[in-house]
Amino acid sequence: MTQFMLVRNRYCLAPLERCLLEKCKKLCGNRIYHGNVEKSNGNRLSAKRQTLSRTVLRERIIRDIRLTKERMEEVIERENIWTIPNFLCIGRILTSPYLGYLIVSQDYQVALWLLGIAGVTDLADGWIARTWASQASKLGSFLDPIADKLLIGTLFLSLTWTGLIPAQLTYLVVARDILLVIGASFIRYRSLPMPRTLVKYFDPTYASVQLAPTLASKLNTGVQLCLVGSTLAAPVFHFVDHPLLQGLCYLTAVTTLAGGLSYLVSKDTYKFLRKRKINPPSSPS
Repeated sequence: MTQFMLVRNRYCLAPLERCLLEKCKKLCGNRIYHGNVEKSNGNRLSAKRQTLSRTVLRERIIRDIRLTKERMEEVIERENIWTIPNFLCIGRILTSPYLGYLIVSQDYQVALWLLGIAGVTDLADGWIARTWASQASKLGSFLDPIADKLLIGTLFLSLTWTGLIPAQLTYLVVARDILLVIGASFIRYRSLPMPRTLVKYFDPTYASVQLAPTLASKLNTGVQLCLVGSTLAAPVFHFVDHPLLQGLCYLTAVTTLAGGLSYLVSKDTYKFLRKRKINPPSSPS
């Protein structure tokens, strides 16, 4: 009887054990699955946090770069352009077309007087800028040669139009001046800090480079002014086609070539202006 009951209980326990084993497997499987899901969700959250932190860091770096650029632009030297020498240079620039009109109209006497006034203002603006430091400006280093080149170019073209100066010499002078203007414009562009914009380029108070003419160029300017002044005075005082004028034309051609080459050889024709250093704020003691 006892043996029969044991055998019967053994057969009854087998389905129960299998049921318990299946429940244990399901329970363990669910725990493993939920553990994997929690681990996957944690990886996703950490990836999102890393992406967010990288984005924030990138935005912060970009903002710091922009603030640094704006701060550097604020310390670039800005100068006073409303000086007497600059006004004299602008006056020569504005009167050059009218002077050419007088020559083409063969009103040589008035044109000669106006050229004399322009020459006096050319000497005056240099003397004023050297004597009083407050009247010197970096803009003047651009305006003065531009005014001289425009005046001389206008005189050469108008005197060639009236047949008083050979056309070949005028072509040489004008071509050299155009190349110098292109070179000065390129230097101005290179001197600007990044980002280079048209507003900075055409802002006269934005001093970024200073030009310095060579000795050969100064000598050439003096020879050219002597030629155009003598040629303009020739119809007034009746010495047109004088041999001295012809010799002065050859001398002008030589000095024009020498002055142009001097800008290529010399290393001191321009100077980039350094930015003022920003002093860090002193820590409180």
